[in-house]
Amino acid sequence: MTAIQIIGTGGYQPGDPISTEEIARLVGPLPDEVREGLSIERRFWMIDPATGEHRENNSDMAYKAAVQALDSAGLEAGDVDLIILATGTPDFPLPPLVNLVQERLGLTRCATLEIRSGGAGVVQGLDVARMYLESGVYRTALVIGSEAISPVLAPIFLGKDPYKIRMRDRMPVYMFGDGAGAIVLRAEEGGEGGLLGAAMEAIGGDRKPGIHSVGGGTHAPIHEQLKAKRLVDLKVDVVGAGDFTPVMVTEAISSTLRRSKVDVDSVDLCLVPEGNVGWMLDALHELGLDTAEWKALDGKVFDSLSTMGAVGCAAVPLFLDDAWRSGQVKPGDRLMLVGVESTKWIYAGAVVDWTAATPAG
Repeated sequence: MTAIQIIGTGGYQPGDPISTEEIARLVGPLPDEVREGLSIERRFWMIDPATGEHRENNSDMAYKAAVQALDSAGLEAGDVDLIILATGTPDFPLPPLVNLVQERLGLTRCATLEIRSGGAGVVQGLDVARMYLESGVYRTALVIGSEAISPVLAPIFLGKDPYKIRMRDRMPVYMFGDGAGAIVLRAEEGGEGGLLGAAMEAIGGDRKPGIHSVGGGTHAPIHEQLKAKRLVDLKVDVVGAGDFTPVMVTEAISSTLRRSKVDVDSVDLCLVPEGNVGWMLDALHELGLDTAEWKALDGKVFDSLSTMGAVGCAAVPLFLDDAWRSGQVKPGDRLMLVGVESTKWIYAGAVVDWTAATPAG
């Protein structure tokens, strides 16, 4: 039997951490209860907050996370057969970001795929890679999630009086950060553990987007878009996300357990990027969604949101890398990885029996 094991991870966030106090200076304060509900103490940006200038690009971050992941796995870039990358903020519409990373890694030939599913994308990528590796088409896969949101945030506050910035415009600046995470998968004949199964579904076909990045695409004539106040505008439906994200989380957990054929009590740790956030826990209770399965995971849910910010496609691999390197995730642990995306209400989940030893140092 072939086991598809996670043998290494990597993570990267740019620059120095930006505190919530610094964000308040840039865009004005949030009400105490809203700020506390977000549960984010710091985030990292690839731009200079003072000028908006880029200090690096999304492809730079993705490459650095990939190199660290390969190093932790003891592999060279040339060992990689397949690269799958998830992002919602590529350097360019074309060429795909994944191919820019391929080039940086020095790979003349490699199978590549790019996914545009936000926070669910990397978990979807893990399952796609698993199927290719199980079938024997490829042996080694690199799955990357990378996000560069700060360039869209800069026009909200640069040259503006913080106290004249609307509350709904302040929220994304407090929430979002930049970063990249990467995961190395390898097919091991006769091996044990690894990815056991996964599930994914988009359940918002009849709902308006919870997050909408508008501008720079082909939805309207470019000359008309250029007349807008901001060429690219990030619209966040905070109320809608609060109402429906808990639905996605509980469905993801239930469906993933069923597809993976495991019992919730066998799960040692569950990564949900906003799983310990005050508003999420309150919403689960208020909406009656704190199911028996969710309650069984009490004390087992982990994330790094408070210290890394909301980082979209990078959340699952970046938070996983943080947990692995800190010793929170250990060989023999059974993990459930859950990614959710509120642009069009997508969830993805996977169960993995962890085999990689904690990195030295």
